[in-house]
Amino acid sequence: MKTRNLFFLLFVSVILILNSCAPAYVPNVINAPMLTNKHELQVAIHAGTSGFDPQAAFAITNHIGIMANASFMDQTSDSTDSYHKHGFIEFGAGYYTNFAKRFKFETFAGAGFGIIEAAYDNESWTSYSQADIKRYFIQPTLGITSKVIDFGISARISLVNLEQQTRTITGLMLEPAATLKLGWDHIKAVAQVGVSAPFDKHIDFNYQPFLISLGLQGNFGKIFQ
Repeated sequence: MKTRNLFFLLFVSVILILNSCAPAYVPNVINAPMLTNKHELQVAIHAGTSGFDPQAAFAITNHIGIMANASFMDQTSDSTDSYHKHGFIEFGAGYYTNFAKRFKFETFAGAGFGIIEAAYDNESWTSYSQADIKRYFIQPTLGITSKVIDFGISARISLVNLEQQTRTITGLMLEPAATLKLGWDHIKAVAQVGVSAPFDKHIDFNYQPFLISLGLQGNFGKIFQ
């Protein structure tokens, strides 16, 4: 019990620290479904560094899947005028396959759009940004699944486009993450940790460098072995 409470307090502390500033780009939770068979449906909700993230994935065939993801945040600092708000939605499609009984490989690609509003305030200066965001991504995942534990490693590459009035800024981000799912056949707790880093060190917008989330996932229509 003490270990679980300590983990929860540590998680909350990390979230508060990471959200105390106002980055322009906040990466959403990576949807890594690790699908198994045709007509499998996964739905999930997450909370973490990106705010509140609902997700869904569906297997159209035994090798083709689709996904829909969203991310919402309205974070305000208690001690300053800093804040970050965003609303984001994206769609993707991809290929998945099973090998060696329980191992999975999948690659999804897609695009999303949304709105970002952020301000950072300290004793020396105040910065403010409001921008439309468009993002294109490709996301391979290698994983292993079972009735109790699923684990996957993803490596998302995201092309981020921010438009503010007449100015447009583009950056290419590498976002690797590890996803752990723990529970029973049709419902699992989900934890994800990862990083977000630009390919070009001289990128022209602020960004959240970490991905941390906890969530709950429901799985329907999967054939368990």
